[in-house]
Amino acid sequence: MLYYKKFPHEESTEWVVFIHGAGGSSAVWYKQLKDFKKHFNLLLIDLRGHGKSTDLPQAIYNKEYTFEAVTQDIIDVLDHAQIPKAHFMGVSLGTILARQLAEIQPERVKSLVMAGAVTRLTIKSQVLVFLGNTFKKVIPYMWLYQLFAFIIMPRKQHSESRNLFIREAKKLCQKEFIRWFKLTKDINPLLKYFKESDLGIPTLYVMGDQDIMFLEPVKNIVKKHKASVLEVLEKCGHVVNVEQPENFNSLSLKFIQQQA
Repeated sequence: MLYYKKFPHEESTEWVVFIHGAGGSSAVWYKQLKDFKKHFNLLLIDLRGHGKSTDLPQAIYNKEYTFEAVTQDIIDVLDHAQIPKAHFMGVSLGTILARQLAEIQPERVKSLVMAGAVTRLTIKSQVLVFLGNTFKKVIPYMWLYQLFAFIIMPRKQHSESRNLFIREAKKLCQKEFIRWFKLTKDINPLLKYFKESDLGIPTLYVMGDQDIMFLEPVKNIVKKHKASVLEVLEKCGHVVNVEQPENFNSLSLKFIQQQA
């Protein structure tokens, strides 16, 4: 089972589940813990091969990764922790997993908070994926990861979140990076389906105005999904919860409290 950590609240019955992105770990939420622990029960998860989830049975690693299988890992944790319903918060690729979980078990999802959401691959991101798939077996994965990090988070004020993701990615191995990168072949069909399928679940998208890869697609999806709202943070990049934690926490807490 995945590594997870719970932060119980003495009075609240509401749970918030945090899902990090590819190459990261639950450490990316460190600027949310203090504020969110005041109001909710928290569950932080390290995805397979990330953070402290590095000792899963070999049978799992021998199988090809799919978004459904990786999401089922999260559902298994929820079952084990006896959390029937929760608010889910994802960042970057973690937003895809949160949305996939809502597709599989919508009755379990009270609301979604999507930070730096990935809702469609633009031409630039498709080029990155192509280059990654071309060179993933011949170039050290950290070279590729650092290149992607600098392209997605290029500015000086993005350095903290960029360095955080690079530091956490170093805990991966080459084989694990390749397993996760193979998921990219399924992203566009899955995201196209998500765009067409409106589950009606209250969803808050929090994006940075400097998120050149992913902001415009989110604007388009919010126009189609009536239960979705978009907040854009100025002078902010992809990892909004790290770059502007006070604004992000304030918006997210208010939104979740409205759905609780």
